[in-house]
Amino acid sequence: MTDKYKNFAELEQYETADEDYTILYRGLDSKLAVMALHGGGIEPGTIDIADALAGDEYTFYAFKGLKKTGNKALHISSNAFDEALGVKASHDAFIVISIHGSKDRTQTVHIGGRHQELKQNIREALIASGFHAELTDLPGLRGINPENICNRCKGGKGVQLEIPRGLREKLFDRLDHRLLRKKTILFYRFVHTLREALLIFKG
Repeated sequence: MTDKYKNFAELEQYETADEDYTILYRGLDSKLAVMALHGGGIEPGTIDIADALAGDEYTFYAFKGLKKTGNKALHISSNAFDEALGVKASHDAFIVISIHGSKDRTQTVHIGGRHQELKQNIREALIASGFHAELTDLPGLRGINPENICNRCKGGKGVQLEIPRGLREKLFDRLDHRLLRKKTILFYRFVHTLREALLIFKG
């Protein structure tokens, strides 16, 4: 799918802040930043995951689609994403974890990015907790471009997690209903597993 807008400057010409979209940012003095570039109605549930994963320990950033319909128009690819606070969140961190949601109806988390050790650590942790996860080579999901927001950090190596819709529908009750959406027990196990996988890189 081709993005409607090639960058944030173009998007903000035609979309209204706090009406069509909003930006969430919680900057902390932390080595890690957790980001959700396509939150809200763009890729439902990804902000909830990123926010819980960041907690009060890691920097948190999200771009959230607020439209009643047509939020997909707000999607800017990770390689082109250049909203100022998002760029700052990435540049200030040594490692970035970027949370995405694919349309896939399976249960498999696709793990991309350039940080090989952390990717493997996350994969092993998820599998040990009963989730399906694999290091991906699929075009569009690999996250290995240096311009990908997850790799624009100080260390030059981040992780991109593509969480399929099939799994997100198990992490939440009523995934597509913002006001009625509820986190399931599986959501908390999923986030706890990811947090444990990040511990050795927390320093």
